[in-house]
Amino acid sequence: MSRSHRLFQVMQLLRQGVGPHTAAGLAQDLGVSARSVHRDIATLREMGAIIDGEAGYGFTLIEDNALPPMGFRDTELEALVLGLREVQQIGDPELADAAAEALRKLQARLPDRQAHRLRHSALSAYRFQRPQPPRISLADLRRATWDEVEVRLDYCDAHGAVTERQVKPLGLVYFDRSTVLIAWCGLRDDVRVFRVDRIAGFKVTTFSFRPHRVPMLRDALVQMREDRAACTPQSDMAPGSSAE
Repeated sequence: MSRSHRLFQVMQLLRQGVGPHTAAGLAQDLGVSARSVHRDIATLREMGAIIDGEAGYGFTLIEDNALPPMGFRDTELEALVLGLREVQQIGDPELADAAAEALRKLQARLPDRQAHRLRHSALSAYRFQRPQPPRISLADLRRATWDEVEVRLDYCDAHGAVTERQVKPLGLVYFDRSTVLIAWCGLRDDVRVFRVDRIAGFKVTTFSFRPHRVPMLRDALVQMREDRAACTPQSDMAPGSSAE
């Protein structure tokens, strides 16, 4: 297999599934060594492909410079409009503003017929009951989550008792009546779910847990679904014993 053909095959494999794809797995599919795969990844990055990941963790294709921009079917466009309008309803101010700006940018780049369809979409979203506004900056919490750094929370339970938790923030989930942070809690030595309206304050630390957030979040969501299926939920955020 020529080098150029192998680079094409690497890109094809990276496009499949959600990743991350390990070098060992790619090497087995290609019939080459893992070292050759690492060299190919480096070459593809130099050519403009945006590939996230590193040795020992795996690789995910983030942006494919070989594929042209894609248009939208009418139903796809309606789904985007509905999703962005829902974010405007339930998101914090920064996220709601970003959703509105995304709609404006989308409209500016669509063909005239679809731009008209976006402006006058048959679908919309409105919430009569919204989650309690948090006392903290969700934008800062999202940044800490993306940066994969631990944070210290001052957390109030349902009875008003406050505890300090050092957690690894994994992701935010928006339920009907609450927004929750899924995190690995150092105090409990397990995944826990924290209502963000009960977080009195938090401080970003310098302790990194990169690059473990994505697999930790995936495992936590699987466990939450299993817990939810095994019990009758008592609230809109009931993931079993992991709720705080």
